[in-house]
Amino acid sequence: MTADRGEIWVFGYGSLMWNPGFPHVERMTATLHGFHRSLCVYSHVHRGTPDRPGLVLGLDRGGACRGVAFRVPAAEAEGALSYLRAREQVTSVYLETQVGLRLVDGRRVTAVTYTVDRAHQQYARRLPQPELLRLVRQGFGVSGRNPDYIRATHAHLVELGIKDPTLDWLMLHMPDQAGDQAV
Repeated sequence: MTADRGEIWVFGYGSLMWNPGFPHVERMTATLHGFHRSLCVYSHVHRGTPDRPGLVLGLDRGGACRGVAFRVPAAEAEGALSYLRAREQVTSVYLETQVGLRLVDGRRVTAVTYTVDRAHQQYARRLPQPELLRLVRQGFGVSGRNPDYIRATHAHLVELGIKDPTLDWLMLHMPDQAGDQAV
């Protein structure tokens, strides 16, 4: 997790890509092998509640995932990790994991990321598309509306040239922002 100078790398694959919330000195597209981006986490806090869950992304086993790696300087590393733990582990559905990344410039680094805990009650597994849409449309939590999370993540992936068929499908089937209503 730490390099010789005490700096760390953090891998983002969802909202961390467009809203990291911690200081960093480098930001670069990266690929992680062995995990894939999946809309597989029932959100009970950030984008939903236990009674009306939303859905957020998790890193699930298998495949590969392109996302964004952030280099955090040593002086900021402990604060960044504290912030990430409070943000990502609020219900313990994510496991803090060290992973190997390949940066777009060819460098290989070890990074901290948050993978889904498949044994956790909030692990949604693979859901049919109509259920994905229903949960996303109803979700609203302390970080805002679930459709806004999907739109922002999708826009950022498009900007990076990353294709995500599930988010592409949701974007085609969600009404515009004014039409989002819980179903």
